[in-house]
Amino acid sequence: MYPAGILLAAGRGSRFDPSGAANKLLAPLPGGYTVAGAAARNLRRVLPNVLAVVRPGDFALTAELRAAGCDILECLNSSEGMAASLVDAVRFTSPSPFGWIVALADMPFVEPSSIQALWDALADGASIAAPVFAGQRGNPVAFAPEHRDALLALRGDQGARSLLQAGDVTLVEVDDPGVLRDVDLRSDLPAD
Repeated sequence: MYPAGILLAAGRGSRFDPSGAANKLLAPLPGGYTVAGAAARNLRRVLPNVLAVVRPGDFALTAELRAAGCDILECLNSSEGMAASLVDAVRFTSPSPFGWIVALADMPFVEPSSIQALWDALADGASIAAPVFAGQRGNPVAFAPEHRDALLALRGDQGARSLLQAGDVTLVEVDDPGVLRDVDLRSDLPAD
């Protein structure tokens, strides 16, 4: 009855810390959660089954996402780009008769109501659904089951951008600036 939730958390975050010493997904936010922990919890408030995709050996992040209620999948070829993580997750969760909602672990400010709106769009027959705030398309993105083969064919670091550009996308208006807000740099973190 629910689409599968996918949380992509296998990126390196090199813009946040070029040295690679600090994992942006484990950066603390006001309120006590980490960036990834908040993103996972927001997704889990709507979807009972969320699969988080991580790099192999990322034990602290794995523990954080398990504590948020996610199942974990290590993407052995995560260095090939975001599409590798997405392909692994779609393969792992297939078949998903109600589709997928794909979220990014560096977007902790997405409101659960926006995720619910995407799920509602899928239930109403949308093929692909994406949130829009103030005229800008954001994330997460929902895919109906008919996109399984196209999702499995993705390659590179563009994720599913090609599907969004070529497909019939239902734009869902939301009152949520969080669908546009990610954490790429230290300056993207809110002040305490």
